[in-house]
Amino acid sequence: MILIDRQRCARCGGCVDVCPEGALTLAEARLVVGRACTDCGSCLSACPMGALHLGGEEAAPAQPSLRRRYDVIVAGAGPGGSVAAETAARAGLSVLLLEKRQEIGSPVRCAEGVGHEALASLITPDPRWIAAEVTRAEITATAGGTTRTLRAEGGRGYILERRVFDRVLAERAAAAGAEVRVKAAVNGLLIEDGRVRGVRVRRNDVGQGPCEVEVEAHIVIAADGVEGQLGRWAGLTAALPLRDTMVCAQYLLAGIEIDPACTSYFIDYSLAPGGYAWVFPKGEGRANVGLGVQADLWRDVAGPRTVLGFLERFIEERPFLARGYPVTLVAGSVPVALPPAHLVADGFMLVGDAARQVDPLTGGGIINAMAAGRLAARTAAEAIGEGDTSASRLACYAEAWHRERGRKMERNYRLRERFAPPSRADERFLQAFALAVG
Repeated sequence: MILIDRQRCARCGGCVDVCPEGALTLAEARLVVGRACTDCGSCLSACPMGALHLGGEEAAPAQPSLRRRYDVIVAGAGPGGSVAAETAARAGLSVLLLEKRQEIGSPVRCAEGVGHEALASLITPDPRWIAAEVTRAEITATAGGTTRTLRAEGGRGYILERRVFDRVLAERAAAAGAEVRVKAAVNGLLIEDGRVRGVRVRRNDVGQGPCEVEVEAHIVIAADGVEGQLGRWAGLTAALPLRDTMVCAQYLLAGIEIDPACTSYFIDYSLAPGGYAWVFPKGEGRANVGLGVQADLWRDVAGPRTVLGFLERFIEERPFLARGYPVTLVAGSVPVALPPAHLVADGFMLVGDAARQVDPLTGGGIINAMAAGRLAARTAAEAIGEGDTSASRLACYAEAWHRERGRKMERNYRLRERFAPPSRADERFLQAFALAVG
C-alpha cells in the first residue's frame, strides 16, 4: 500500500505521470491514491520530496533538524511575521521564522492595495513587487435609491504582487540572519507556569503520521493570520463574531480595459451586504476584482447563495469586466473587529491579522501588520536584553500600537457601527472611507 506523508508532499504531480495504472490523482490540495494502485513503487522514484513509501517500509531519512532554542520564534511568514523576524535578527537575536505552507506568499488572499507614504515608511518601494501605481480613487455608494460618487485625486499608491512581495520580505529576514523554514506548522505552544516558552513544530522527516519537535524561545511572536490558533492557545483571543467578519472572493481578471491608475470601490447593500466591491488595476489589461460581505448579513439578502455568486453577478452586470477572463480565484475572510483586550502574555506577542490589526472600514491590513511586526520585534529585543519577557514588560508593544495606529482603528470601528450597512451612502461615511483607503 502506498502511503503519503501529506506534510512533506509538495503536490508536484510527478508521481501521477509515471504511474502505469493511472491510480494517482492530483487534486487541488492533495494527492489521492486510487484502488487501481498495485504497489509497483514507480511513484516512489519520481517523488522529489520523499513523501511516498510502501506500507511496512522505512520512511525517507530525516531532514536537517531545528535547533532546540532561539531567542525569538515567529510563526507565520506573511508581511507582519517577516518584518518581525528581520527586525529581531538585525537586533542581534537568534530568530526562527516558521511558515506552514510550502511557498511564502501563496495563496494570495488580498486585494494587494497600499498607500505610498505608509509603505515607504517601512520599506523602499521596488518595481520588482509593484504591479501598478495608482493616483486616483473613485468611490460609488448606493442606498435608498440614492447614489453618491466621491472622486479622490492626487494620492499615490500601489497594487502589489503579493507573491513576490512576501517572498522578498522573507528573503530580507533570512539575509538579516533569521532561520526560515517552510512546510513547518506550529501545532501547539509550550506553556509552563502560565508562561509561553516555545512551540511544537511538525517536522517533515517521516513517511507516515506527524512528528513533532519542541523548540524553545524567550519570546514567541504569533503572526499566523486570520486562521491562526496561537492566540487562542495563549488565552488571548476567542472565536471571531460573524458581524466582525468579512467573507471575500476575488478574481484576477485579464483582457479588460480600465483606467490603469484608478482604484474603484462600490458600496451597495444589494451588491455586497455590509461590505463593498473593488476593482484594482494591475497593468496590462488586468485587475483584481473582488468583494467582501459581512458574514452575518449576506445569507439574508435576496440573490446569489454564495459570496462567489455575488462576485460573479457584480462582474456580469458590468460589460467592461464581463469581457475579461478569470486567471486566478482567491477567497477567504478578513477580521474587521477591534483587537483583543490583550496583545501579549508572558513570553508571547500577537501581530497582524492574528491580532485583528485590520482597518475595520476597509479590511486593509498589510501596512498595519508590518508596523506591528516591527514594533513587536523591537520590544522583544529590549525585553530579552533586560532579561524580562513578562506580559507587563511586553505591554509597551501594545501601548505603542494603540498610540500609533490603534486609536484610528477604534475610530473607524465606531464609524462602521454608527453607519449601518444600508445607510453607507452618507457623505460622512464616504469621506471617512476615502480617508481610510487613501
